[in-house]
Amino acid sequence: MNIGLEFLEKTKYQYLSESAQKQGVPQPPLERPLPDKISPIALPDPADIKIPSMDLREAIEKRSSLRRFSQTELSLEELSYLLWLTQGVKNVTDRPATERTVPSAGSRHAFETYMLINRVGNLEPGVYRYAALKHFIYLVNREAGVNETLTAACKGQSHIRTSAVTFFWVADMSRMTWRYCERAYRYVFLDAGHICQNLYLAAESIQCGVCGIAAYDDDLLNAALGVNGKDTVTLYAATIGKRL
Repeated sequence: MNIGLEFLEKTKYQYLSESAQKQGVPQPPLERPLPDKISPIALPDPADIKIPSMDLREAIEKRSSLRRFSQTELSLEELSYLLWLTQGVKNVTDRPATERTVPSAGSRHAFETYMLINRVGNLEPGVYRYAALKHFIYLVNREAGVNETLTAACKGQSHIRTSAVTFFWVADMSRMTWRYCERAYRYVFLDAGHICQNLYLAAESIQCGVCGIAAYDDDLLNAALGVNGKDTVTLYAATIGKRL
């Protein structure tokens, strides 16, 4: 049996272990801990963002992958809008769980958003992380060569180098496996697709294009983002920029 078919076979319900949830293990935090020494960068409140409306059918029919972008920057308001529509927290329930702007298996919402920012308002270029619970971002890495490092990790795809922003979605596997054990590895890939599709559609209303990326060297990309590739794993990426 090849490894792909084995994955599908061994993640069937009859093979699943007893979940940590059923064993009474406390659930993981709703968000990975933030470093002690960070400088939060406030984002415009989603309720105050003024973006032109667009008919959903028009956005769906107009959407296509784009790999060439203009040099026009995104505004901080536009970045806030994109983050809100791809991972925004609408409510925290008593369970506790987060209700967000995208669906997730069992409301587990395993993803953290990292971004290579090249052209957004007055932000200095570098890697940032989105703190979804408080809706702010903070700088993770501003080394001069980080753009080239991430571009190389993604098989040299030049649209990473030239994008206004490249989104990287990192799964905290414990948030999903706590309930779903081995089957969690199916669900995180499905959830990644929901997130990226929201980015594709949201981009249309701000005259941007997106290209989803699954071609990358896993080890190099995880290392470049500072995640270990085991309990935190980069699963999907997408470039975005203004249309030419």
